[in-house]
Amino acid sequence: MPRFHCPLPLPLPPGAHITLPPTAARHVQVLRLQPGDGITLFNGEGGEWTATVTRMGRSDVEAEVGAHAAIEREAARAVHLVVGMPANERMDWLVEKATELGAASIQPVTTARSVVKLAGERAAKRQAHWQAIAVAACEQCGRNRVPPVHAPLALADWLRGAPAEGMRLLLSLRGGSQPLRQAAGGANQVWVLHGPEGGLTAQEEDAALAAGFAPASLGARVLRAETASVAALSLLGLD
Repeated sequence: MPRFHCPLPLPLPPGAHITLPPTAARHVQVLRLQPGDGITLFNGEGGEWTATVTRMGRSDVEAEVGAHAAIEREAARAVHLVVGMPANERMDWLVEKATELGAASIQPVTTARSVVKLAGERAAKRQAHWQAIAVAACEQCGRNRVPPVHAPLALADWLRGAPAEGMRLLLSLRGGSQPLRQAAGGANQVWVLHGPEGGLTAQEEDAALAAGFAPASLGARVLRAETASVAALSLLGLD
């Protein structure tokens, strides 16, 4: 059954009639659904609702809400990514795949070697774009909780305000780094930090270690930034 993100003030009682938000309505129209067709709605905060299309307008779609199901498809371990933004469309790909693989949140950061530098209105537009990608990925993969994609920050600024809870891991090629899964241990909340193309500088790694991050390794090979996120989530977030 087609799934649509519906950020309305749900829950609603069974039998309630709603007008779908513009993005969901467009998707219904693209799929050429008709009155009487069943759909699934989720508001990104947990659970999902069955619904039935009741009216197809030129630009609007109405539906009747059915039963709520408290279905969760989240990973047992919450993995938060702190990502030195890769360039071009690679960040789009990273957000999509990270959402599919269960990332709890995504924090883009700028670093000394970042090709992409975002601020102001441009940063806000990119954040909204990435959040929309996360929503679409949830529609596709079945997640009922949309991971937040936070506004880009300078790495130093993020480290100063980094959350205190959870295990903090820095993906690094430094000698003595533990394998990622071993370093995470049994922690049910993990923050994974890695750099962009070219990685973090030695000074940036030192700052992360001083902020409580422990060095962890994905192996001897040097991975692209977006590949590192996927590899980390595959190791930690698919339990």
